[in-house]
Amino acid sequence: MFTYSIVQLARRHAARLDRPLRHALVNMYKPMMRMPCIFHRWVERWLRKWRTLSVLIEVENAEGMEAVAKAERDHFRMKVRHHFRHVPFYSARVTPAAIEQLLEHPKVKKVYLNRQVKALLNNAVPSANAKHVAVNGTELSGKGVTIAIVDTGIYPHPDLEGRIAAFVDFVNGRTTPYDDNGHGTHCAGDAAGNGRMSDGLYAGPAYEANLIGVKVLDRSGSGTLETIMRGIEWCIDYNKKNLTKRIHIISLSLGGEPQPFPIENDDPLVQVAEQAWEQGIVVCAAAGNEGPNYGTISSPGISDRIITVGALDDHDTATTRADDDVASFSSRGPTEYGVTKPDLVVPGVNIISLRAPRSFLDKMNKQSRVGDHYISMSGTSMATPICAGIVALMLQAKPNATPDEIKRALKDGADLWKGRDPNVYGAGYVNGKRAIEQLLQR
Repeated sequence: MFTYSIVQLARRHAARLDRPLRHALVNMYKPMMRMPCIFHRWVERWLRKWRTLSVLIEVENAEGMEAVAKAERDHFRMKVRHHFRHVPFYSARVTPAAIEQLLEHPKVKKVYLNRQVKALLNNAVPSANAKHVAVNGTELSGKGVTIAIVDTGIYPHPDLEGRIAAFVDFVNGRTTPYDDNGHGTHCAGDAAGNGRMSDGLYAGPAYEANLIGVKVLDRSGSGTLETIMRGIEWCIDYNKKNLTKRIHIISLSLGGEPQPFPIENDDPLVQVAEQAWEQGIVVCAAAGNEGPNYGTISSPGISDRIITVGALDDHDTATTRADDDVASFSSRGPTEYGVTKPDLVVPGVNIISLRAPRSFLDKMNKQSRVGDHYISMSGTSMATPICAGIVALMLQAKPNATPDEIKRALKDGADLWKGRDPNVYGAGYVNGKRAIEQLLQR
């Protein structure tokens, strides 16, 4: 098997092919194990020229860009889908022969498999000390702040009426807000539902914030590196076109298995998330639901720049913290690169928020419905938008705060358990009121 040319390609260029792509190339030979050897050489020639894989191609400069264009001209089965403007990547479908040609060029830095990425309020808001927070006699509500929910979409729920400012769909290309999975709608309510259909009971922290739905995950809650990167890139471009009504916060309740890259910033999701951060957008990302094992933080939460959110179980008690503890499922650090994560923990167990009727999760979890308009879910997916809602309150209080200032204030304002492992609890339990106080003191 090691004499096969595609296997030799994977071994020869191992440093410039990510591990999932190397495995995908080698696995092309599995069907050959069940056929006579006489056919192997013919089948291999067919595989090299005809079998395609969905990949991301990272280039170093204009020469690398031209190498991609030339490979597309030379291989009729290769098709470039998207050229990212804020990070040096292309998405494409390529054959093994095209990959080989690309890697012969020194300015093609690396090729990645376009792997799958998945989606990861009751007492949660008061437990986070983010309810009825006032500055100079005015209660903070997130008014004037916009949160982008990069997820499965947003159903136009009555609790969000008039506040879905824009919607874009990288899965089905639809133009009006919808959510065929239900996860994104729940997250939108975690951050900014106003509780209209529950007399204010199930309201998020930023109940007057605007929302933008960026659909990057499909009906089953799955997406790819490409769709998520395009969604984040769209947010960056949106701000360039809407200077007075910009996106302030991106909430990413999704994640993929981190890969053992030589350095953290080899990860494509980390690169685009940090680019958004550099452009002044606060990025909150879920730690993941792979606890209690250590070293399980999802990508892009492995980034040392953005805010990575773990989940806390408040045991449905808003007034006492004696029984609070980290949720067993919440992912733990450190990251592959030795970074302590998560940054803090936020309530994420049995969170009641908005229901998207007839969506995938709504049909699969009928027992979790709460009345006609709400549904209960658990996960770091729920903790992340609650954190994003608290960030919206902080930005309402101090509109010119930078992402780094927001992150520092959140961590400095957290309630710290003494003697607890920061790779489990981060800086501690989020305290919205204290975080705002910390921010205003700077």
